[in-house]
Amino acid sequence: MKTMSYPLLALTASLLLACGKAPEVPASPSATAAAAAPVKLSQYTPEQFYATKSYLGNDINASGDAMLVASDETGVFNLYKVSVDGKNWQPLTQSTTDAIMPVSWFPQDDRVLYSADQGGNELDHLYVRELDGSVKDLTPGDKLKAMFVDWAADGSFYVLTNERDAKFFDLYKYDGKSYQRSLVYQNDAGYDVAGISPDGRYLAAIKSRTNADNNVHLIDLSAEKPTETLVTPHQGNITHQVYSFSRDSKTLIFGTDEQSEFSQAMAFDIASGKATLFSKADWDIMYIGFSKDNKFRVEGVNADAATKVTIVDQQSGQPLTLPALPAGDLRSVEFSDDGKTLSFYLNADNSPSNLYVWTIGSAKAERLTQALDKAIDESVLVVSEVVRYPSFDGLQIPALLYKPKQATNTAQVPALIWIHGGPGGQSRTGYSASIQHLVNQGYAVLAVNNRGSSGYGKTFFHLDDLKHGEHDLQDIVYGKKYLQSLDWIADERIGVMGGSYGGYLTMAAMAFTDEFKVGINIFGVTNWVRTLESIPPWWESFRESLYAELGDPAKDGERLRRISPVFHGDKVKKPVLVVQGANDPRVLQVESDEMVAAIKKNGVPVEYVLFPDEGHGFVKKANRISAQQAYLKFLQTHL
Repeated sequence: MKTMSYPLLALTASLLLACGKAPEVPASPSATAAAAAPVKLSQYTPEQFYATKSYLGNDINASGDAMLVASDETGVFNLYKVSVDGKNWQPLTQSTTDAIMPVSWFPQDDRVLYSADQGGNELDHLYVRELDGSVKDLTPGDKLKAMFVDWAADGSFYVLTNERDAKFFDLYKYDGKSYQRSLVYQNDAGYDVAGISPDGRYLAAIKSRTNADNNVHLIDLSAEKPTETLVTPHQGNITHQVYSFSRDSKTLIFGTDEQSEFSQAMAFDIASGKATLFSKADWDIMYIGFSKDNKFRVEGVNADAATKVTIVDQQSGQPLTLPALPAGDLRSVEFSDDGKTLSFYLNADNSPSNLYVWTIGSAKAERLTQALDKAIDESVLVVSEVVRYPSFDGLQIPALLYKPKQATNTAQVPALIWIHGGPGGQSRTGYSASIQHLVNQGYAVLAVNNRGSSGYGKTFFHLDDLKHGEHDLQDIVYGKKYLQSLDWIADERIGVMGGSYGGYLTMAAMAFTDEFKVGINIFGVTNWVRTLESIPPWWESFRESLYAELGDPAKDGERLRRISPVFHGDKVKKPVLVVQGANDPRVLQVESDEMVAAIKKNGVPVEYVLFPDEGHGFVKKANRISAQQAYLKFLQTHL
């Protein structure tokens, strides 16, 4: 689960920190501040926080007058045609059950491609919405998964599906008018297809060796039998990723950590077969792309858990100067075909993603949405602080600290350690309704990026390999010790919570330590043997990488049982809340069923919330509200 192609849990990027003797943790500014009277502020319900609208997508259509946007304002994500001035929102879909995710406008007209699964089962299909509103499933079938890849210059498009072999994805080319398709590449090698050149000749693909080593291959589709070129010959453990092709199809831009702790961008000249440095930063380069007219290059860097975006004019080599904007990270930068209009989202800890449109060169970018519900006073939201603390071995652990505005050294507050998914994920800056609601209710949150998190260098990234539930768990325990050093924390009222891999570490903390007052396990792995034996078939391309990181259930069964909380339910002594989606293909419902039963045998308080219409992550607004209500009620009762 340690390359961008690994879909097990949230994957982002991370800073190598020295493993020697750690410096003392500096006191929080509040630790030396004079005692202050408790702050009174408005507190809001989960319904009010989740009245916030979420938006996805901002592709600009061929005529340049509208964008394709998904919004969950109806409770489920649906598509809208949004005029570039934001005044007209035309509904395009009316789903009441499954989330509709935007893919793209057609290049010549306002037909739409979108994707949807069924109740969170992750078996996404690709659909076309015709101009008359009718819908066609382009990838019909009961058990297949499909993914859009890109458009061809002639208006046809490329799609990956695993219908031939559930383990591997083949590439098809669809006619843009008749939707007839032809097989372009049969993926018998089990590659992760990562991109296709604009002229349709070259395919970029990744082949994983281990979780620390992979290769990029360039496949020439022009011959009767596709030919391959190894783009990344190397020695030792090096990881690579594919960013994009140049617009003229002559260059492949890929990432490598061969010369650095972080991913740098290389330009592979296809004609000569030579790779040269294209771009580097002091952190991981997350992505590189180009505007449709090739005038601008867009580059995103993961800078200490925040995204820093640079837009460069390729002719002058100078960064594009954006108009004045509120503080936050740019997301989803999209250009119109003529390069004159830019659409993007702006997101911050204290502001959900809002959609902006900018006519390049004009004095002001227009904000088109009000994502935060108007009932909430924006001043009550909290901006996180990047902190670091020493773990058991002196390793500095990065984290985001959210301090409630009620908290003072005379009005101490309970705290939660928030653990991200992954295990190779990262807690990053940006709006979270769940975190902001808990902080608003008076709970401090420390979002820990324990060893094994991405974004902090390849050494830090691999420190948890085959040590899960051990060294990374100690990082969580030492996060508690850090919180206890703050004079505004009620140091005996500290809990732990997390989703997916974070749910696993939550249960590990409750079973294998006696440190935390409560635990909230959100669809967390509790039986590693079963989970690794029952991974979805479409993860086959990186099965060996998964085993290299977590263990092979056939060879490492004893260790995996030892770190699996379900086999140690008798050790759980403090209250636990478990939340699960019945359709989860990654963490099966039986995992949570058995964990709850094991805790109940002890007579320990355990609560269980099961959503019959969700998978690995809750996309329906009503379910997110119900889950948040359950978190708050549980914490108010036990913490």
